[in-house]
Amino acid sequence: MENRVIFHVDANSAFLSWSAAYRVKVLQETEDLRDIPSVVAGDKASRHSIILARSTPAKKCGIRTGEPLFQALEKCPTLKVVPPDYELYVRASRSFVELLRSFTPVVEQYSIDEAWMDMTGTTRLWGSPRLAAEKLRQRIWEELGFTVNVGISSNKILAKMAGDFEKPNKVHTLFPEEMETKMWSLPVRDLFLVGAATERKLNLLGIYTIGQLAQADIALLKRKLGKHGETIWHFANGRNVDLVVPEPAENKGYGNSTTTPRDVVTQQDAYRVILSLCETVASRMRQDNQCGRCICVHLRTKEFRDFSHQMMLSGATNITTEIFEAACQVFQEAWDGETPLRQLGVQVTRLTKESYQQFDLFSGVSPQQYEKKLRLDETVDSLRDKFGEDIIQRGRFVNTGELHMGGGLDKARRTGVTKPVPKEI
Repeated sequence: MENRVIFHVDANSAFLSWSAAYRVKVLQETEDLRDIPSVVAGDKASRHSIILARSTPAKKCGIRTGEPLFQALEKCPTLKVVPPDYELYVRASRSFVELLRSFTPVVEQYSIDEAWMDMTGTTRLWGSPRLAAEKLRQRIWEELGFTVNVGISSNKILAKMAGDFEKPNKVHTLFPEEMETKMWSLPVRDLFLVGAATERKLNLLGIYTIGQLAQADIALLKRKLGKHGETIWHFANGRNVDLVVPEPAENKGYGNSTTTPRDVVTQQDAYRVILSLCETVASRMRQDNQCGRCICVHLRTKEFRDFSHQMMLSGATNITTEIFEAACQVFQEAWDGETPLRQLGVQVTRLTKESYQQFDLFSGVSPQQYEKKLRLDETVDSLRDKFGEDIIQRGRFVNTGELHMGGGLDKARRTGVTKPVPKEI
């Protein structure tokens, strides 16, 4: 049986690269964003001013993805800032995945800018794995105008780890026999699915490198980190049997978040933001015929500290008011009532195709009332689909100047009202 060959392909600084490629190839601009200190960042006036992508020269100035724009400008006053163009990015992503599928039909898109490919059995078509990866990398550059990193291994995890090695525009291998020399000396934070919180817990156990994690006592890891400890121990040892799945997995949750124009310091203002998020989340759930039981609220403070809280409902729902009421209850439990907030998010998980409720004598809600709420929401959805989302809004938003449907894509992209763009990327 032929050994598995898995590629992980990741577009280098995707949003900036796609913006740069469009400006050079389509708009015929002479200045390439990738050659100067530049970033993609949101609208500073509305505080959506986080660095989404950066050029290599910007990286050399110490600018980091995810940091506030004002900090980046302090590091590099001549920094060129371009706004995100999500419509362009979606189109570029589709072209990217279509090209990957010309090499193998077994492509699993992991995010908008990265995917796994099962290249097992393609040697006669494309040559050795490294040669095939070089051909793929070159074609993406010639046809789409941006660079990628390609990681090669025998499973998905090691291929992804290889793809995250030196960037940009590189091909790397990481087969099991190469782990000790190429991967085990890396900081444990570099391992897939190891975040800041897990890193701190591992450091307290004296584990600082991936190699130390691989050689750690799995029983201790399970005791301290639960099931996640066992998972990352297997990853550190290069063990992963997941198949490359061409079809996308079913959505496991629906959520939206928004950065507010000003700090949220009152419960009333917070509830208005939460309602706007629940409007968009619930409408998407009804569109997909999905209901959920778990309501989670995410908060980010003025000092960029994140925390969240969640609760389980007795039944599954996609009714806006029910999700909103639960989200407000969760918010009350999560917020201390004083800390200024700059970002709020609402997420619904534990999904099911069927709605169900547990009614009792003390709930004050009857099956008839539930059906009435659902019919009302569906009528509102129908009106917004036909006449636009502003045709009807809740009285809470009248004369406030605030969006009554918040989070996710901006209003123009959410409603399909966008500027015409050329077909080429």
